[in-house]
Amino acid sequence: MKVLLVEDNMELAGSISNFLEKEGYLCEVSYTSNEAHDKLISFQYDCVLLDITLPDGNGLELLQFIHLEKIDSCILIISARNSLDDKITGLEGGADDYLTKPFHLTELHARLRAIYRRKKLQGSNIITFNEITLNTDTLEAIVNDIKLDVTPKEFDLLLYFLVNKNRVLSRQSIAAHLWGDYTDNLANFDFVYQHVKNLRKKIHAAEGGDYISTVYGLGYKFNTAVS
Repeated sequence: MKVLLVEDNMELAGSISNFLEKEGYLCEVSYTSNEAHDKLISFQYDCVLLDITLPDGNGLELLQFIHLEKIDSCILIISARNSLDDKITGLEGGADDYLTKPFHLTELHARLRAIYRRKKLQGSNIITFNEITLNTDTLEAIVNDIKLDVTPKEFDLLLYFLVNKNRVLSRQSIAAHLWGDYTDNLANFDFVYQHVKNLRKKIHAAEGGDYISTVYGLGYKFNTAVS
């Protein structure tokens, strides 16, 4: 999962970021509303952890921007404001959950996972398409009842394809989703080709369908029409 953390407290941001990265997440941090605004325009995120009180604006304004721009990210507000009115305002404004500070990082993690399952995976940790089954808890990829020997990045890549079936995904967007926003400045994305090639080879070895196709000049697509 790729997460954008919008939090002006550097110590807290560091603690959350380090914890999530140890749990296998990609976590980008913005300390201001303007930084977050720029990242949301330029990159895609599975989830946004959003503080309300920011040095250059209100997190609720960012929430409104996300809603107006139809940015398809799960939103978890993390805030010291714990009044009922604040929670209602955040949830009615489009947030998926509201967690008041201080909180345990394990609870934050549990809420993130619950939001992602509910919004992206139809409420389950199991995602299935034809002969392919992914378990997001155990990071197992099964094709025709055969467990694939995939790397964590290959698992994340296959999950990214399944969540975005029939959508063309550019090499740049795949790189940013799996390796972070810094890849935006790379000269080429040949490493993405290699990961896609390895994943297709492993699915083929288990006699799975060749769903991942190259869209020349654009990127790749998980094509559900393949028989």
